[in-house]
Amino acid sequence: MILSANEAAIAQAAQALCDGQLVGLPTETVYGLAANATDDAAVAKIFVAKGRPADHPLIVHVASRDQVPLFAAQVPEFAQALMAAFWPGPLTLILPRQPGVATASAGGQGSIGLRCPSHPVAQALLQAALPLGVLGVSAPSANRFGRVSPTSAAHVKSELGPDLLILDGGDCAVGIESTIIDCTRGEPVLLRPGHITRAQIEAACGRAVLDKNSPQAVLGQPAPRASGTLESHYAPRAKVRLMSADEITHKLQALGPHANNLGLWSAKRPATDEGMGSGVLWLEQAATAEQAAHDLFSVLRDLDARGVTQIWVQLPPDTPEWEGVRDRLQRAAA
Repeated sequence: MILSANEAAIAQAAQALCDGQLVGLPTETVYGLAANATDDAAVAKIFVAKGRPADHPLIVHVASRDQVPLFAAQVPEFAQALMAAFWPGPLTLILPRQPGVATASAGGQGSIGLRCPSHPVAQALLQAALPLGVLGVSAPSANRFGRVSPTSAAHVKSELGPDLLILDGGDCAVGIESTIIDCTRGEPVLLRPGHITRAQIEAACGRAVLDKNSPQAVLGQPAPRASGTLESHYAPRAKVRLMSADEITHKLQALGPHANNLGLWSAKRPATDEGMGSGVLWLEQAATAEQAAHDLFSVLRDLDARGVTQIWVQLPPDTPEWEGVRDRLQRAAA
């Protein structure tokens, strides 16, 4: 059931978390499927509801930096700087985990992903749950594992059914999941790009951000597993293909009137003589990375709902601000 996020609904959701139930939670990135992070039995319900492998770790959302020592055994100085700069906000930090805490949420790893969301409804729920003994909530995206993340309460209901308690906080402002930085290996290592860019991370902590598979990042240790880092992820039912604008034009011309059940997300509407017939459903791709990120998952869901069998996407520019969008598209097409 979808509840307007008023004070009574937030209190009801906080009690549900305390009772070991799941809650659909709006954040500034995407909607999450939340459970009490320290209740392993409750967290297990997330894995069942999503069809998610139990060794694929979840991100724990906390109300403030005050809860970090409850979950993290240590916080490097550069991680503290990142918290000061970007929390509350769309940044997840992977930190060494306190022994015996949030074992199910961590997927059995010795590290834990922590984030402090900025969405007012998420903050209100986290604050309301604290006095009930809920110190943080594990909240992966509220969708079936590997599918398109939800950015509205209606998306969550369509994915997980009418019985789930869902707090409606409106459409998500960011639209793609948080940036993930691994802080367990002595230097900041980018595991998943997002709204907060490499340049912003580097400026805030005064260190270079390393790629997860670079020789400098490995430092004798494998990268910890993290949410949303599988090669294939965020996938609609339709097959996603990524192409340049010229490739789209040439392929449409080659198909001509045989282009059917095709969704197209590109910066420019193809001309009729390029094969843009009634069998092609075109949606405009925003010119800015911020707006394209906001639109991305809604576009994929919309085209799926309209029954297209293929979705052709114009690859956005290979520039730092587009890194998060390109990452999600490449995983959707994998």
